[in-house]
Amino acid sequence: MKRFFIFLAVIFIFAAPLAFAQEAESAETASGDMWKYISAAVAVGVSCIAGGMAVGRIGAAAMGAMSENPELSGKALPYAGLAEGICLWGFLVALLILVL
Repeated sequence: MKRFFIFLAVIFIFAAPLAFAQEAESAETASGDMWKYISAAVAVGVSCIAGGMAVGRIGAAAMGAMSENPELSGKALPYAGLAEGICLWGFLVALLILVL
């Protein structure tokens, strides 16, 4: 088993330069593209985390309200949809960042 892990480590060490080989680009273009992709990833990531937290809290409150009064089930659905819209807006912002 120890030989297998050593073999795997050697393969990763020798394969790393091949995995990161690229054509040479100008430093200005590569830097601009890097920040564009990072900002798009942050926009999607933060909006999806916030949307998930909002849906979790709304869902918990809706389940508590429906356990007391089952007639409230239809009134909680639009609020969950609004919270999920946060993720959609984050995706649209990231799409605009990447396109423009």
